[in-house]
Amino acid sequence: MSQYNINTLQPGTKILFANFPADGHFNPLTGLAVHLKKIGCDIRWYTAKKYEEKIHRLGIPFYGLKKAMDFSADPDIDKVFPERKKYKSQVAKLKFDMINVFILRSTEYYEDIKEIYKEFEFDLMIADITFGGIPFVKEKMNIPVIAIGIVPLPETSKDLPPSGLGLTPSYTFFGKMKQSLLRRISDALLFAKPTKVMRTMLAEHGIDAGKANIFDILIQKSTIVLQSGTPGFEYQRSDMSKHIYFAGPLLPYTKKKEGQGWYNEKLRQYDKVILVTQGTVEKDADKLLIPTLEAFKNSDCLVIVTTGGSQTEELRKKYSYPNIIIEDFIPFNDVMPYADVYVTNGGYGGVLLSIQNQLPMVVAGVHEGKNEINARVGYFKLGINLKTEKPSVLQLRKAVEEILANDIYSQNTKRLSEEFKKYDPNEICARQAARLIGYPVKPKIKEEALFY
Repeated sequence: MSQYNINTLQPGTKILFANFPADGHFNPLTGLAVHLKKIGCDIRWYTAKKYEEKIHRLGIPFYGLKKAMDFSADPDIDKVFPERKKYKSQVAKLKFDMINVFILRSTEYYEDIKEIYKEFEFDLMIADITFGGIPFVKEKMNIPVIAIGIVPLPETSKDLPPSGLGLTPSYTFFGKMKQSLLRRISDALLFAKPTKVMRTMLAEHGIDAGKANIFDILIQKSTIVLQSGTPGFEYQRSDMSKHIYFAGPLLPYTKKKEGQGWYNEKLRQYDKVILVTQGTVEKDADKLLIPTLEAFKNSDCLVIVTTGGSQTEELRKKYSYPNIIIEDFIPFNDVMPYADVYVTNGGYGGVLLSIQNQLPMVVAGVHEGKNEINARVGYFKLGINLKTEKPSVLQLRKAVEEILANDIYSQNTKRLSEEFKKYDPNEICARQAARLIGYPVKPKIKEEALFY
């Protein structure tokens, strides 16, 4: 590619998108992909087959997982990996998942991407930060990678407790001493095995991971990291890497609607509105939906439940109260402006959207990294973190009532939403992409990389 303005992406720039096969890793990238396509880039996408139809609807060519295991079709991870059942503690399961679901798939992604390059010589890859192919594309194929931080920034810092445990920081002298000890314990005991597996695998391919732990390797091996969110939703750290940039809230692409969006006349009849969801992945309604319904059935609050398509009819029959609305799905941008409290297990996209809509939260989720998201919600007083997967009816009632009674939560979400407005994620991504591939010389792919 010829040299061009460092701040402008040339029409025809070839960009490959890639993501770990899960909704929370795919959806935040869709808005960026559509924007880059609109400004003339040649965008293609490598991921699981379950996203093929969505990608085609965006007008983007699709490459499926071939050599890489595609486990996304079955939401029950224990069926895909039966040996996972023998691990009882959540930390043990997390380590198993890190190794088998994320790390060991990395070389498979690399094999697929080498085949893709034979017909699509992309100039840049944009991938979610957990995508294990990042080091191989950057170091073996000599192609720059923009990693998108679709979870709270996990980079290790001397100012913070270790990532992955949902701990909030202390900036006192003794607090920092405790955090330093916890980081050593985390590296030496809790997450030592996933780190060793990742380092060994990379070393076998001639990639040096140095002394980085499992949370830092993919960050360090990315050319640039664009972190979804803003500084106001991240812990203060004095040693953040220079190649990490905040991009503002990265939210899924949505088409502009013609006509009126979702609305229900009951919104006029109630002074307070509670919106509750468990996302599309969690199917156990007993965790959050049912306790919230029990807490506020026949109350003076309107309760709006989105089920993600799980047990909708059963819940409607059981909770046929006038103050309850239960739907498979409601566009959050339509309903959040009416809501006063958002009850959620803490998916990152939903939390960012809640902040954008100045909507305080009650969060209850621990697994799949939600402990880190929810810890930030509580720390910045954007809501109340219940620190559990299964809150009681009483816990939920008290937390919602506290949110409704105390203005501090709505004030903080409003302040942070104003900060969000200062960031244009699409423009930031386009500018960083242009800067990367606008360098005078981009090394060509090594011959051995195609046939390693």
